[in-house]
Amino acid sequence: MSDYKEMYLKLFRASEEAVNILIAAQRECEELYLSSPEPELNVIPLPELENGKNE
Repeated sequence: MSDYKEMYLKLFRASEEAVNILIAAQRECEELYLSSPEPELNVIPLPELENGKNE
């Protein structure tokens, strides 16, 4: 007969480990994002239209 309790516990432990790995990866990526320099933004002017107005 199968030991369903042991199978459940094994699956639960693996699920918990997977969630913890994902949380750690997310935190590392957030730290990389926060520690990166601000990007330089450039404003590109719109081309003038025939009637001289920008839409």
